[in-house]
Amino acid sequence: MAHIPDGVLSLPVLIGGGALAAAGIGLGLRAIDERDVPKTAILAALFFVGSLFSVPIGPSSIHLLLGGTMGLVLGVATFPAVFVGLLLQATMFGFGGISTLGVDTVNMALPGVVLGVLARPLLGRVSTAGRVAIGAGVGALAVAGTAGGMALALALSSPDYVPSLGVVVATQVPLAAIEAVVTGVLVAHLARVKPEVLGLTAFEPAPLPVVVPAAESIEVAS
Repeated sequence: MAHIPDGVLSLPVLIGGGALAAAGIGLGLRAIDERDVPKTAILAALFFVGSLFSVPIGPSSIHLLLGGTMGLVLGVATFPAVFVGLLLQATMFGFGGISTLGVDTVNMALPGVVLGVLARPLLGRVSTAGRVAIGAGVGALAVAGTAGGMALALALSSPDYVPSLGVVVATQVPLAAIEAVVTGVLVAHLARVKPEVLGLTAFEPAPLPVVVPAAESIEVAS
């Protein structure tokens, strides 16, 4: 599971994660304008609901993160969206911890933001199949980034966690495959029905050429 509970991480890791999260949330809030509020709220709600349905995998469990989707659609605004979802999950259902909110926010938001910034400009240069491939890659890599962030936070907190990190990362492999499919399909669908959400310009057919008949020659009697 991507949520790290209280009492697991060291104080320096908690402080560092909190500082990074605060910076990301600040940048995200500055980037949001009135037109972005509805899509930010919708994706925050999807993140919140998706995290409530966990599937047991070995000693851990997995649930949808949608970090890649949020990174492509929201950019840096992913930080406040993820933070709100995590805060509600921690306070209402006990998922994760309060002290680890900063670290969890960075782990789940940062990979999607970075990948979204890198991949979004490519969406306008490829076909539908290319967009599915880009979305799938972003979705899978965002999960890998979250797993890597969890492993790093645990390793920096205590060497006692290192032997179990392989299991933590391995349980995210099925989730990466699922997120690849979900994100690829969503990106292709959004590009077709709501391209402006991904920063794309809606397709407008080129105007038909106007054919002007040649002027007939007029014979002037001498």
